[in-house]
This record gives sequence, C-alpha cells and structure tokens, in this order.
Amino acid sequence: MIDKKMGAENTIIGDTIVIRGNVQGDEDLTIKGRVEGSITLTRDLFIETSGIVKADVNVQNIFISGVLVGNVTASQLVEISADGRMVGNISAPRVVIIDGASYRGRIEMGETAEGVRPVVRPRPVSRPGIRPFPPRPAPAPAAPKPAAPPAVAKPAPGAEAKPSEKPPEKPSGPGGPPTKPPEAKGPEGKGPEGKPPASGGPAVTVKKEEPKKP
Repeated sequence: MIDKKMGAENTIIGDTIVIRGNVQGDEDLTIKGRVEGSITLTRDLFIETSGIVKADVNVQNIFISGVLVGNVTASQLVEISADGRMVGNISAPRVVIIDGASYRGRIEMGETAEGVRPVVRPRPVSRPGIRPFPPRPAPAPAAPKPAAPPAVAKPAPGAEAKPSEKPPEKPSGPGGPPTKPPEAKGPEGKGPEGKPPASGGPAVTVKKEEPKKP
C-alpha cells in the first residue's frame, strides 16, 4: 500500500492561489487552490477537497479528493476518494475508485513498452435477429404448347410437277363458253304446251283429229 502521507519535500498551492501554465517538479505537490494548464511530476500529486485542476497530469501517483478535469497518466496508482470528481481518461497500472466517487471517462490499465500503443479492438455490434422469409408459392404449371403443323414435302429441284387428274373448272362468264339456257317445263315435268320433250332430234308436234259426227 502506498503511503499517502506527504514527504518533507512538499509544495502546497494555497486556497487563494490560481496558477495558469505548466507546472513541473521533482517533489510532491498538494493543490488546495486552482491550477489550469499541465502538471508533470516525478513524485506524487494530492488534490484536496477545495482544489480544482483543469489540466493534463503526468505523475507517479495521484490522489484526487477535489475536482480534476483532464487526462491522467500515472506510473503506479490513480485513486479517487469518495469526495473526488474526475472527468477524463486514465492510464495507469492500478486504479482505485472509492464508493461515492464520481468519474466519467475511459480507463486503460497495464504497462506498455515505450513507443508502442495498445491495440483497441472495436466492440462487436449486436445485430437484430433476422426473420425467415415466408415460403414462396409453387409456380403454376406451364400451358401445353400447340402442335406444330405437318411438314409439306417440297419437290426436289429439277423434278417436273405432275398435272392434277381433274382439270380445274373454268368459271362461266365473259370470256368463257356460253352456257345453255334452262328449258321451260310445263306441268308434271312436260315440255312447253304440255308436250313431252323429245329425246334427241327436233321436237315433233302431234295433233289429235276429232272424229267426224254422222
């Protein structure tokens, strides 16, 4: 345990003293007033209840009972008492924060080689759970394709086309053979004037002779 008692070589900054600038020394320092700037010591630093320090501090040990705003680098110990309040980062092998103290900042503990910076790994980011996608509906069956038309055989090159058995009928009309007018028919399928049509040859008219009266 480190002794908190002040040694014979101890400098005290009184309650009414205000220092703005850089403070350096090889002996203990007790601050009861106000210091703004930077503090570099090879010994210990004591900040009393009435002390207010707004500076970056590099010392062997530091005991905070007042207010400290700044970053602290200590080669052995950093202790914040129940009445102490600190805002800043701490780098030291040992850090003690008494119940009731107020602290806000980041703490790095452990000795590092000169000129080598500790590797700070980023914290893993928590991601929300991924909800599964609903199943996709089955695709509708494809419609059957229409049957292809039958292939038509093409004549071989150089072959003569055969004429069809039945010649195509020529339409009647201007430029064609004259059509025979239909014959007028009498009653019961007889020819004109009630005479049966003659088959072949010219038509012959038959007259009936009435019998002579006596």
